[in-house]
Amino acid sequence: MKWPERVTIKEVGPRDGLQNEAVAIATEDKIAWINQLAKTGLTYIEITSFVHPKWIPQLADAFEVATSIERVPGVTYAALVPNQKGLEKALAAKVDEVSVFMSASETHNRKNINKSIAETFPVLAEVVREAKAAQKTVRGYVSTVFGCPYEGAVSVEQVIRVAEKLFDMGIDELSLGDTIGVANPRQVEEVLGVLLKRFPKEKIAMHFHDTRGTALANVLMSLQMGMTTFDSSLGGLGGCPYAPGASGNVATDDLLYMLNGMNISTGIDLERLTEAALFIQHKIGRALNSHYLQAMASCRA
Repeated sequence: MKWPERVTIKEVGPRDGLQNEAVAIATEDKIAWINQLAKTGLTYIEITSFVHPKWIPQLADAFEVATSIERVPGVTYAALVPNQKGLEKALAAKVDEVSVFMSASETHNRKNINKSIAETFPVLAEVVREAKAAQKTVRGYVSTVFGCPYEGAVSVEQVIRVAEKLFDMGIDELSLGDTIGVANPRQVEEVLGVLLKRFPKEKIAMHFHDTRGTALANVLMSLQMGMTTFDSSLGGLGGCPYAPGASGNVATDDLLYMLNGMNISTGIDLERLTEAALFIQHKIGRALNSHYLQAMASCRA
């Protein structure tokens, strides 16, 4: 088996990780955490979301966070943007990359965005057009690629339909989301086997949740399929407020430990990353779910 020499890890903890946390995290702690993450060797951090505070109260301080962090050269600071109004705030906050999002399944899209898939396309097209005009790169998230909490199985044809629309809008990268953590390696192989015939692997990222303990196995299969970009959340933070049963993303520390052991380079310092994990764990007030942190705690006990 030929493994890639290098993999890009995109840290989504400050947005995807925190959005589902019940305990309010102080703005200054979010800023401090992002600053720590930027000094670990990570080259990409999704720092917040410019959605209406009514929907995601935890991220109501998006503008203050985005304008108060220390910008480290070489790090891309991204934010989720739902519509034109959110884009205006994101551009005013000088984010580096704009992320748009929608679902591959109709019901989840309505629950998450309050629009049908057909109604969502023109909204996102306007955001992408304006973001590109502002010389920003744009990322597209597709949720429920491997299964929907409301509809069950999602056809790969539906994923292709959504992906083609997003690429036609001009997005630079597509992140394929296993929102509720139902994927297995065989399914990942089958879905990527179809998608990679239509889209270049360099423009696709994988976004796995570890709800059923299969995230790293799915990463491994993705690596075998030639994928080299993965979203993850430090400590396994995360979950989707509009996807019942969804738990945290694949943990950045677990992912990094595995890749280090496989001699696959990421440029990330595991020791510094662990310090950042312990910092946010203390602020949240509970033990995080990652196996790496649990093993560390067990060794120290």
